[in-house]
Amino acid sequence: MSRSSFRPPPYPYDRLDPLKVLAAGHDGGLVDLSVGTPCDPPSAAVVAALAASGTEAGYPTSIGSPGLREAASGWLNRRFGVDVDSSHVAACVGTKEFVASVPHLLRLRYPEKDTVLYPAVSYPTYAMGALLAGCRAVPVAVDGTWRLDLSSIADDDAARALCLWVNTPANPTGAVDDLSVPAAWGRTHGVPVFSDECYVEFTWTGPGHTILEQGIDGVVGVHSLSKRSNMAGLRAGFYAGDGDLVRYLSEVRKHAGLMVPGPVQLAAGVALEDDVHVEEQRQRYRERLDLLRAAFVEAGVDVPAPEGTFYLWVPAPDGDAWAFAERLAKEAGVLVSPGEFYGPLGATHVRVAVVQPTVRLELAARRLRGSVVRR
Repeated sequence: MSRSSFRPPPYPYDRLDPLKVLAAGHDGGLVDLSVGTPCDPPSAAVVAALAASGTEAGYPTSIGSPGLREAASGWLNRRFGVDVDSSHVAACVGTKEFVASVPHLLRLRYPEKDTVLYPAVSYPTYAMGALLAGCRAVPVAVDGTWRLDLSSIADDDAARALCLWVNTPANPTGAVDDLSVPAAWGRTHGVPVFSDECYVEFTWTGPGHTILEQGIDGVVGVHSLSKRSNMAGLRAGFYAGDGDLVRYLSEVRKHAGLMVPGPVQLAAGVALEDDVHVEEQRQRYRERLDLLRAAFVEAGVDVPAPEGTFYLWVPAPDGDAWAFAERLAKEAGVLVSPGEFYGPLGATHVRVAVVQPTVRLELAARRLRGSVVRR
């Protein structure tokens, strides 16, 4: 029996092109709040480090330079009070490629397993990584507050699982989970747990947490400098935790030629050693969230404050996210992401990323109050 060839689905954000045209007609143009790409500059120290590494001529180290891994280990200790040896840390080329490639690399090691577990409302690359590896992508239910319900996982799915992905604070919902629960579940069922913690610096309900606070056995924390340090264009991240998992993944990644450029490795280490610029960024996002949330509320849309991230998870007034996204584009010149991008259960919400300069968000807020208010 022949197998059909793989056809990649449309990239979610490409589907917004018609709405961009609608929004662009407004005076002042489109205010794009659809993709979570930072708009603020990285610190001057990071920019200076890019020109100071002296590593441009040679190949960089795939696992990450000693300086980068030690900086990551030091940040984990300083930020969360966890002691993770730098030998249990490795670099990745941003974290999206890591998320997408983990199922394939794990399946090479465990060919008898074929399932990736991930939150039912979440970053679409968790499911896409499973698809690209020829695996079953099995969503894990979320409760009424958008937190994972691990009791919903069937025994057969747990037995076949290569890994469980968790994400807290969560994209797109802003929910914060108790990471002791998935850590314990993974150890009980013999399933590695990968915890995507790229928004941990933007936790609004208390201190941020890493799954590594639960010990490193069977768990890997995944961290990005894209959000915390405005380095999305430099593609720098790291993963840390279970020594056996980190060693295996880093060895396979060497063979695949996955390397963070040397200048970026130095800049990433500089960023991880500096907490001041992160606190400044926290304040910017907090103010921007408050600004835009107030505008939606004044426009008659009840928007809960997120527990974390720089996203607003906005319920569509009539339950139709695409219709609401079109209305926002037409009437306010604002582009947002329909919640369907993050799973079928998200289809009644839109995600709003407060990643434009404050002056642009003020423009969006004025339009929201003037066009959508009291409809």
